[in-house]
Amino acid sequence: MIADYIMAGFILLGGFFCFVAGLGVLRLPDVLIRMHASTKAGTLGSGLILIAVAIFFADTGTITRAVATILFLLITAPVAAHMIGRAAFRSRVPLWNTKLEEGAEEKLSR
Repeated sequence: MIADYIMAGFILLGGFFCFVAGLGVLRLPDVLIRMHASTKAGTLGSGLILIAVAIFFADTGTITRAVATILFLLITAPVAAHMIGRAAFRSRVPLWNTKLEEGAEEKLSR
């Protein structure tokens, strides 16, 4: 009974964060800000939903897969976001309201 409430809470929170990630991708003005919204909120939402799945099935195989998937998301999402941001910067995608320090553009374009 209490596990059902816990799972419902994780699923609702995970769904909310996934919704916020999708909304951020649609509504935010800049590629860097969109990337930040999608990676942070999307990873958190997916992780919470996977925790609910692990609680629901409660067997070793499912828990192992859920933990491995969450770790994979936590490792790959920041790297992917960094590479997308770097590619956007190098291809000179117009930025919304970003100010760069002097000399930063030369160092970052290498």
